[in-house]
Amino acid sequence: MQRRHFLSTLGLLAGVGLVVGRLGLTPVSGKEKFEIEKTEKEWRAILTPEQYYVLREEGTEAPFRNRYNNNKASGIYQCAGCALALFSSRSKYDSRTGWPSFWEPVTPAAVATRTDWKLFLPRTEVHCSRCGGHQGHIFKDGPRPTGLRYCINSAALNFVPE
Repeated sequence: MQRRHFLSTLGLLAGVGLVVGRLGLTPVSGKEKFEIEKTEKEWRAILTPEQYYVLREEGTEAPFRNRYNNNKASGIYQCAGCALALFSSRSKYDSRTGWPSFWEPVTPAAVATRTDWKLFLPRTEVHCSRCGGHQGHIFKDGPRPTGLRYCINSAALNFVPE
């Protein structure tokens, strides 16, 4: 009976994935136009393998073992792909999730969002508004004043101290 339940669940998830794709609810990487656009070869030439995985393939780095999770210095976090200022240390907080977390970007126009269905449940994906580089996700469990948690990959950022 367990095998039948597993196979029916697997079939249901595959069906949901197909419906989501047909409705156009999947991430639209590659279809959006950005101020800075490069070929795969050009991105690979300027990014580390980890940065490429996160920024261009929408990957996620390991929690707690990343560069900026415990960074307490004052400064600006820029997109590692194009150096656009995205987040300030003033809005950074310890969410205890293992990734750098912010309650707001430096300006609303610095980041853009889209719905991510990779886990079969909708999440709000955050990317750089200038180059489209994947940064992480937004969750509605953050502190005041916004109530938002921008959960960001360190590999997607460069930190510039004040």
